[in-house]
Amino acid sequence: MATFAIPADMENFVVGLIGMGDMGRMYAEKLSAAGWRILACDREDSYDSLKEKYTGRKNIEICRNGHLVSRASDYIIYSVEAAVIDRVIGQYGPSTKMGAIVGGQTSCKSPEIAAFEAHLPADVSIVSCHSLHGPGVDPHNQPLVLIQHRASDSTLRQVETVLSCLRSKFVYLTAREHDRITADTQAVTHAAFLSMGKAWHANRQFPWELSRYVGGMENVKVNIMLRIYSQKWHVYAGLAILNPEAREQVAQYAKSVTDLYKLMLEGNLDGLRKRVYHARDKVFGPSTTWEKRPLIESSMLSYFSLGTPSDAPARPNNHLSLVAMVDCWAALDIVPYDHMLCSTPLFRLRLGVTEHLFRNTSLLDSALRTAVEDKTYRSDDLEFTFAARGWAECVTLGHFETWEKRFVSTQQFFEPRFADAKVVGDQMMKMVLEGQKPAMDE
Repeated sequence: MATFAIPADMENFVVGLIGMGDMGRMYAEKLSAAGWRILACDREDSYDSLKEKYTGRKNIEICRNGHLVSRASDYIIYSVEAAVIDRVIGQYGPSTKMGAIVGGQTSCKSPEIAAFEAHLPADVSIVSCHSLHGPGVDPHNQPLVLIQHRASDSTLRQVETVLSCLRSKFVYLTAREHDRITADTQAVTHAAFLSMGKAWHANRQFPWELSRYVGGMENVKVNIMLRIYSQKWHVYAGLAILNPEAREQVAQYAKSVTDLYKLMLEGNLDGLRKRVYHARDKVFGPSTTWEKRPLIESSMLSYFSLGTPSDAPARPNNHLSLVAMVDCWAALDIVPYDHMLCSTPLFRLRLGVTEHLFRNTSLLDSALRTAVEDKTYRSDDLEFTFAARGWAECVTLGHFETWEKRFVSTQQFFEPRFADAKVVGDQMMKMVLEGQKPAMDE
């Protein structure tokens, strides 16, 4: 591992962290290990437990509240839920040390920047950031967005120096660019996999026990769904509800699912094929223009599984969830490959499994024929359509409480398999990062 040395002119530089959730703790531990002095806090009712947890931990001092962090830190990072960012900055922002730098870690930058502008003193610089990965992922070589909103170049260099110990890849964007890219790379795929989980939950199904959902692309779909539901609900709620670009995309995804399902009910194979192939060419380009190397090797798709099906032999799947993703992207003129610089391993998995379906004409045709001709799982697709529309309505109304209830109820249903899914999911993402094929058992 590369060594890190703090520059002589920053030896007394203090980093403040307001919010010690999963990402806040990751930052505190990584930065303190590199030698930076950390002042950190969470809600005051967490003070004693945090104090005990980090007692004796070099370079980390737990403070009772954000006022104590803000007034003594040179660079303060807010790692709090997007839904409460304005309230928290309004509470602690006025206490910011004169001439300090402030940033935030929320997944939606528009409300974050608006809160900074509303509540921070004019002498404070604003350089926000966003690590485009979860707290359990090694930040090495992962994209780390830096937003130089109200700061000099020399101030930006200071932030780069602090965060360079993460060994991430800096990506420089404006707040608006960040929100558009995160929406384009996450909103639709999140909606798809959230809807999968909700539909399986509604049917009281554990998909790894059913032949329809074991093997090939199904392995990746199930693991991504479980990985999403194993996270904190507010991570996905903030992106979907507070980001205007994401709201439009979630609504369009529900419309795409509904329109495609209606074509299935009508038995309109020609209409379905025409619509889907138009979307394919618009999003991926003609098949002759695709790169030879796929995002996911086919061997990976068949390697990872959470279980052995207990029902009948495998039956074909219409992959409504994936087909609707591409239909949605086409309707909104989104080409996800345009944002690969900001892609995460999880996004590459989500896009890769979709690409696998669409770059294989025989596989795609089989899915479309199944959608129209095979009614075995029509009720499952109905639940999926309900789920997609339910998430879209929740986002349109801006109901964080409803989102939380919907998410947590399904999370609890699948929770017993989260540990197994994490092991398998980590292996899949490692292979995506390394671009290697899985080593098959002897």
